[in-house]
Amino acid sequence: MQDPANSAATETPDGGAPSAVPSDGDGIQLAAASNSWAASIFLAFLSSAGLYYVNIFPVIVDALMAGAGLSAEQAGQITFANTMGAVIGAFTVSWLIRHIPRWKRAAAILLCCSIGMDVLTIQLANLDLLIPLRLVHGMLGGALVGLGFAVIARSGIAGRSYSMVLLVQYTGGAIGVGFLPALVVEHGTYVPFFALITFSVITLLMLPLIADYPLPTEAESRAHAENATPLPMLPIIITLVALFCFQFANMALFAFIFDLGKTFDLPLGFISQTLFWANLIAIGGAALAAVTGQKYPLAKPLAAALVITLLGLLLFVYSDIRPVFILANVVTGITWAFCVPYFLTMASRFDSAGQMGAFGGFASKLGLACGPLFAGYFITGGGSYTQLIILTVIVLGICLVSVPAAARLDRAAKT
Repeated sequence: MQDPANSAATETPDGGAPSAVPSDGDGIQLAAASNSWAASIFLAFLSSAGLYYVNIFPVIVDALMAGAGLSAEQAGQITFANTMGAVIGAFTVSWLIRHIPRWKRAAAILLCCSIGMDVLTIQLANLDLLIPLRLVHGMLGGALVGLGFAVIARSGIAGRSYSMVLLVQYTGGAIGVGFLPALVVEHGTYVPFFALITFSVITLLMLPLIADYPLPTEAESRAHAENATPLPMLPIIITLVALFCFQFANMALFAFIFDLGKTFDLPLGFISQTLFWANLIAIGGAALAAVTGQKYPLAKPLAAALVITLLGLLLFVYSDIRPVFILANVVTGITWAFCVPYFLTMASRFDSAGQMGAFGGFASKLGLACGPLFAGYFITGGGSYTQLIILTVIVLGICLVSVPAAARLDRAAKT
């Protein structure tokens, strides 16, 4: 899943990279080799920090519904505001990528401001202010993730790094859904926001260890445009639409998975532990994407994973059977962690500066925002979770149109 055109600009001739790199023009600092596995992990944290709340959405939603007494519709509005803010932030930064040479400084500012928004959320403890606060937090986080995706797209290790993004998110999500619900019961509604602050602080400490991955020079951009095989807009649009639908369908269920389980008479402890282990197992999907993406074309693995995801979503209809509920979470978790790196890698192949990679982040966040909003209104309006599951399966089926686009990218890469 690595883009050869990007690799040429970021790796040394022997495949290695110096450990001492410029720091946004401010001098020399020690950083991880630009193409190492450590670099992939640092980039993954950078691209996950602004959107970590998505991985613990079920905990946040359940805390707001049970602890703060909000309805599913109200909880959906707050999570929508958070993620819609991310959409705005990602969309804005997508247009500005080519004008942000000192991206590390920008990332540090965004991280500090995000931490400030989380602190305000806890200190004010006012539900009337939650929507505007989380909207601003989302805008900051979306800009950070879009910036991170753009840096990954031009890193020369895009496929591996996007897989590591999902690995970091699922590991953090597993810890969150496994331990935070009990802490919410013991310490109150705002515990998940302390978790968000912790993740952002860790990422801020990692920032100096990341290589610079500078923007391509004008000469490099011209050379890339001259040597690359021109691709029409249709594959780009299809890729972004498929990514949106994939995130929409999965998040519509995942954000309300605790309430879904309770509707099928499953106890809270069982749901929490199921999600914890499912998230841990799902890490294998990201690891598998990192391996297959380096060895095989995109189309066939993506097609197989999408079909398996459809079957996994259908299993939720039988959530009253505990082993089936476990299996549905494990299957969809693995394929979710597998497919998203593929979609993001497809988007990143369309330019050398990482702008399309950032637009991929925008499409992803738009799907993540719209899914819970739609599900919240649907459930509050009298719809059942069984009906919601069927609707998500239909939406996810649209993603299959991306397989021919992936095959076209494979042919272009060979050329």
